[in-house]
Amino acid sequence: MENNYKMVAKTLFGFEEILAKELKDLGAQKVELGTRSVSFIGDLGFMYKANLSLRTAIKILKPIYSFKARNDQDLYQQVQKFDWLQYFNQNTTFSLDASVSSDFFNHSLYVVHKVKDAIVDQLRDKTGIRPNVDTQRPELQINIHIQGDKCTLSLDSSGGSLHLRGYRKEVNIAPINEVLAAGLLIQSGWTGQSDFLDPMCGSGTFLIEAAMIACNIPANINRPEFGFMHWKDYNDALFETIEEAMLKKVKNFHFTITGYDKAPSAVAKAKENIKNANLEEFIKVSHEDFFKTKKSNEGPLQIVFNPPYDERLSIDIESFYTEIGNTLKHGYPNSHAWLITGNLEALKFVGLRPSRKIKTFNGKLEARFVKYELYEGTRRRG
Repeated sequence: MENNYKMVAKTLFGFEEILAKELKDLGAQKVELGTRSVSFIGDLGFMYKANLSLRTAIKILKPIYSFKARNDQDLYQQVQKFDWLQYFNQNTTFSLDASVSSDFFNHSLYVVHKVKDAIVDQLRDKTGIRPNVDTQRPELQINIHIQGDKCTLSLDSSGGSLHLRGYRKEVNIAPINEVLAAGLLIQSGWTGQSDFLDPMCGSGTFLIEAAMIACNIPANINRPEFGFMHWKDYNDALFETIEEAMLKKVKNFHFTITGYDKAPSAVAKAKENIKNANLEEFIKVSHEDFFKTKKSNEGPLQIVFNPPYDERLSIDIESFYTEIGNTLKHGYPNSHAWLITGNLEALKFVGLRPSRKIKTFNGKLEARFVKYELYEGTRRRG
């Protein structure tokens, strides 16, 4: 049985505590919060499980070498000291990425270049063969993290970002990142205990992530591959065993998940993505203008959506957000409605007082995730 070792799960701003809870619930040891990251201890099988299951992780890194460097010569020499033949075969392709916060190194691309040279030179000297860099589909992805003079090299066990779940083949004009969608749903308190509506569903990301949370389906079960599958120590039988064990924990869902969009093209894309995720029995999408709808169920309803906010879709912000407020107020009693917007001025036009307001980021754009509680009849605040 392989020994435990430290790993680092990267995440988005504000999701650190959510990710830490996910890791603890999976059985991780020594979970510690960082900035946009959570470190933990686990073994090879847990690394497979984390990549399959975590909803709010962007990638899982396995640190393999740490050292101190204050200039490019230090960096090159230290990287040369590490035995890269542990991880490379003669034909292994690789890529590198770097995050740098240091007075000693100014440019992450230069850091990548120096580390690449050190690795390539060592392997060429030892084997006579120069390994190839492949930025599209590398077999080995190496992450370089420099904070001050402390440098850490890690293997990226995920490969591409874990927001690439594998189900979303079709996208709308302004799709929401799958990790962001899952994190927002968890922040909203969604666990699958009521009906759910995304009234402006676009390509269906909120719907799919909501169904996967409700049914306890592993977040990345539809993903075709992970970075660790190209490692020398990849254990296919162990991965299949873990995958089967995770699927045995899938549960039934007894409510409805519904999506509306007024664009027929968006409805078609959402349906295709839902089909790719094998969730057609749980999610229904229809061609509807939200502003012409009313609540169709009698019980509680959770609404979560990502309305346009004039970044990539041109709309009249004032009238559009006023209509959102009017539709919620008059048509959706006994509902909790959450929306994310990157236009902070737009919220002024909703005409409802939010009961919660959470700072987040949609890409590089600062945004707010806000909650409106809608009651039967009227409710006056004292």
